[in-house]
Amino acid sequence: MTSARLLRLLSLLQTTRDWTGADLAERLEVDIRTVRRDIERLRNLGYPVIATPGLAGYRLGAGAKLPPLLLDDEEAIAVAVGLRTAATGTIAGIEESSLRALAKLEQVLPSRLRHRVSMLNSVTVTLPSRGPVVDPDVLTAMAAACRDHMRLRFDYVSHDGSESLRTTEPHRLVHTGKRWYLVGWDIDRADWRTFRVDRVRPRIPTGPRFTPRDAPDAAEHLSRGVSTSVYRYQAKITLQVPAEVAAERVSPTVGVIEAVDERSCLLHTGSNSLDEIVVYVGLFDFPFTVHEPPELITRVRELAARLSQATQQES
Repeated sequence: MTSARLLRLLSLLQTTRDWTGADLAERLEVDIRTVRRDIERLRNLGYPVIATPGLAGYRLGAGAKLPPLLLDDEEAIAVAVGLRTAATGTIAGIEESSLRALAKLEQVLPSRLRHRVSMLNSVTVTLPSRGPVVDPDVLTAMAAACRDHMRLRFDYVSHDGSESLRTTEPHRLVHTGKRWYLVGWDIDRADWRTFRVDRVRPRIPTGPRFTPRDAPDAAEHLSRGVSTSVYRYQAKITLQVPAEVAAERVSPTVGVIEAVDERSCLLHTGSNSLDEIVVYVGLFDFPFTVHEPPELITRVRELAARLSQATQQES
């Protein structure tokens, strides 16, 4: 009974809230003295249970060593699937460590969960990523700068190969499935910018601290940045389908979908080639209307006339 109670106590402490002794005693249906003894047992097992000053409460802190984790069935499966996915991911150097961690996890899974994980693995094929990989140390340093609101200076290689020194107030890291991006406020350019992490070489140390400013939605800002603003031609096209249907066809890195009503939406996309836009939207299996730029409208008309002539019967 004591072991089951300890597991229940550990499960409660692993949540994000602080627990008073009275709250824990009520949940566990024991008295406060028993809670205190169980807290001490967890500490002896290596779990860093911290007493909250002023509240006579407790929470689980970060420890110097990694004690066993307490996961429910769905969490354990999620971790196993995530580790296997990471083994073919876009972060350099973590493939082997992900497989080692997965092997350790599968050793301690109960048989019913091993069967479920094995079933998923047996019918799942993951294509290895062909996108650029990033250094995990760079990713960690950037994540820490975002979290701690520390200015980040780095050398950056743009898409045309030119190099520049950038000073930013980092906001969020965004992963598209193939690439990692940093969304941050560019100090010298006084604007929100998007940077590919694989083109970043951070200068250490970071700092100084900054006060976070009102920031855009990182995912939407990235989508607009990589799909429209960097290109010569920026197109606006009405699609005669609901936004959720269009979103199944249009990747966030290709275009931004904006709902108009229940039956239509706007696609914002871009390219350095008018023909590339025409071919892309022309392959949609639903009606659309091109609004801008004017050059795109003209090009659509030219190609439509050419295709129409190609199907005419000889007299």
